[in-house]
Amino acid sequence: MCPARTVRGSVRLPGDKSISHRYAMLAAIADGSSRLENYSTGADCASTLRCLKSLGVFAERTDGAESVIAIRGLGPSLAAPSEPLDCGNSGSTMRMLSGIVAAQKVKSEMVGDASLSRRPMERVIKPLTGMGAKIESHRGKPPLRITGAGLKAIDYKMPVASAQVKSCLLFAGLLADGETRIEEPVRTRDHGELALRAFGAEVARSGNEVRIRGGQALRGIEARVPGDLSSAAFFLCAAALFPGSHLLIDGLLMNPTRARLLDILMQMGLKISMTQLDEAHGEMVGTIQVEGGRLKGATIAGADTAALIDEIPVLAAIAPYTEQGIEVRDARELRIKESDRIAAIAANLRLMGANVEENEDGLKIPGQQNLRGAELESFGDHRIAMAFAVAALRAEGESLIRGAEAAAVSYPAFFPTLEGLVER
Repeated sequence: MCPARTVRGSVRLPGDKSISHRYAMLAAIADGSSRLENYSTGADCASTLRCLKSLGVFAERTDGAESVIAIRGLGPSLAAPSEPLDCGNSGSTMRMLSGIVAAQKVKSEMVGDASLSRRPMERVIKPLTGMGAKIESHRGKPPLRITGAGLKAIDYKMPVASAQVKSCLLFAGLLADGETRIEEPVRTRDHGELALRAFGAEVARSGNEVRIRGGQALRGIEARVPGDLSSAAFFLCAAALFPGSHLLIDGLLMNPTRARLLDILMQMGLKISMTQLDEAHGEMVGTIQVEGGRLKGATIAGADTAALIDEIPVLAAIAPYTEQGIEVRDARELRIKESDRIAAIAANLRLMGANVEENEDGLKIPGQQNLRGAELESFGDHRIAMAFAVAALRAEGESLIRGAEAAAVSYPAFFPTLEGLVER
């Protein structure tokens, strides 16, 4: 990566990963067919489709259009898989789909790559076991060998905020007897609730509590997945690095439980204006214009950490260029992602010459630092690879990111798209 002078242009992003996963899973257990436009092009969402096919679901790209997916639902009962369900690198696939698989009265094995096989799954194993499924694992980690059963509803207080776990239990609750109640410690993204409603289910929310009644039938839908806000974060932060930069993003997800990123960036000095806002299947979708300015600092903690968990790597990567720096707290969850993201961020920033204080649950990165180009490591993590591509845009000298191909997990076209926006 070479340094840039500014960022200028427009971009329309591939479909949001979180919504793509959930729409595909619910389409599989709905009655009738679904057509999903702008489905995520990332490898993680392809893993979800691959698993659904192994469960007997027709799920194909149509008419040669890479981002249009046709799915024929089988209703609540899927087929017994003849081979392990390969989730690849996708923790989202394994955690959320396990809620559906646990309700099938068959035996299934869910496997993943080396990275996923190190990630904890006890947070879904425990409640699903409480609902009646039998799940064997390797000390709480994949592979998961699931013996499905007729599930019973659960009243569950989540010990850790996780939208994936919440969606897993909502999907399981939809297929269980009785009403399932889930309480979150802090409110997380609500794509699972909105997707269930889009497919025809009733879901009730009160404060941090969400409830679903089992036995409801879903119906197929036609929908366009909004542009991925977590992917937009990299281009927003790239624009934020250069006063006077201009960026237009069309068809972007504007869900209030995800849009905290925009609030934080505006507080830091990025100028963001909305030119259009629409609603589709409960999700807000908009067009934004962005102009770079002087970047202040920020503290990300508590509920903000949960809301920004996917965006923290790129915010931290640009922290040295801010005036007051960025402090991240309450982010222990970052240590059990595709990599130990706290350690990965600290290591790469130090290679670029930055001072960084690494804590067990976060980072403290002073501002007003000059970074230099360096040989950096992706650690096999798509968000680390993309975050440091952005950081390299204002560094002195060229940077090399080893394992940059990891970006394909969520955004295969990231690097050519970024190159199309930078001016040198």
